[in-house]
Amino acid sequence: MNALELLDIISTGETSKVQFKREIDSNDSIAAEMIAFSNSRGGKLFFGVEDKTGKITGLSIKQIQDYNQLLANIANDMVKPQIFIYTEVVGVSSSEDDKKVLIVEISEGTAKPYKDKNGAIWIKQGSDKRRLTDNNEQIRLFQQSGILYLDEMIIPQTTVNDVEVSKVEKYVKAVQKRESDESIDITENLLHNLNIIKEGRLTLGGLLFFANNPQKYRPAFCVKAISFFGNSIGGTEYRSSQDIEGCIPEIFEETMRFFTSNLLHIQAGQNFNSVGKLEISQIALEEFVQNALVHRDYSKNSPIRIMIFDNRIEIVSPGSLPNNLTIENIKMGHAVVRNNLLVSYCSKLMIYRGFGSGINRALEAQPNIELINDVEGEQFKVIIPRPEKK
Repeated sequence: MNALELLDIISTGETSKVQFKREIDSNDSIAAEMIAFSNSRGGKLFFGVEDKTGKITGLSIKQIQDYNQLLANIANDMVKPQIFIYTEVVGVSSSEDDKKVLIVEISEGTAKPYKDKNGAIWIKQGSDKRRLTDNNEQIRLFQQSGILYLDEMIIPQTTVNDVEVSKVEKYVKAVQKRESDESIDITENLLHNLNIIKEGRLTLGGLLFFANNPQKYRPAFCVKAISFFGNSIGGTEYRSSQDIEGCIPEIFEETMRFFTSNLLHIQAGQNFNSVGKLEISQIALEEFVQNALVHRDYSKNSPIRIMIFDNRIEIVSPGSLPNNLTIENIKMGHAVVRNNLLVSYCSKLMIYRGFGSGINRALEAQPNIELINDVEGEQFKVIIPRPEKK
């Protein structure tokens, strides 16, 4: 970083990724800042800059030497697990003197959640940091690090009686590639081996694919679909509204029926007596609805939202892309599996392929799709323009 880049950053003030410090006032406070950056999206600490005014006060050579050693010790000894930091010094010259700023870069961590010596977890909240106490948010950090897969967790109050045997039979036949009507003995041991149950209770994956009434225990895990008049989510009138519930394959099928009944069918060069093709690529709709159901963040107690406007369709999934994935990554076929069990079940019971090629396939079929990874709002949005009415 050069002096001009430093001045430009300082001029915009503190943010979620930039913090100013005149000096090291407390080792515990600096450790908390490092932890918050590591548990969030990473960031930089600037020493020798007033936090309130952005005035460059600078550090002496002796301070820079002492701080470098002290900051390394804090990263090693006061952050669990330890983190690695990168430091650099940038000088800013003026007519009066040359002031030096020590910049400490902390990357987003891969072993979340990071804690201080007392076990406290810190995250960024805007330009500030806050201590994390909410259980769901802590679970999300474990999930991001790959330590925990939420769909493998046990759902309290469920029992083996919540399993719909016919759904398990269908899955087993798909795995074994059996097409006969011969019944299969669905034992508790088999359910355990398939990770549908653990300790006599359903896993989240088992609930979402094989329960007779998943929303009894997780009512928010559904699809809320609305077809609006006009182009505003603030509209008070709608053509159709539906809460789509059931297991994931059932939700998928019913959501596709919602699209079919609320979108236009066009002739597209077909015979006059034909039913017509859907105005939006069915391939694209299938891919993005499946992705929303299988890859959403199930630590967030909220539904998938599907909105049909006069000029566009929006599919909004709870949770932004996991583990540093970007829109560019997923367009290149990169994938990070957030829900292992759901992917496994889906690959046998639905048209899901699981090769990371679904986004490309959807974009080839419908090139004008916009993908938005909303990190701050913790959601992933797909916007598909509708053809202009002639």
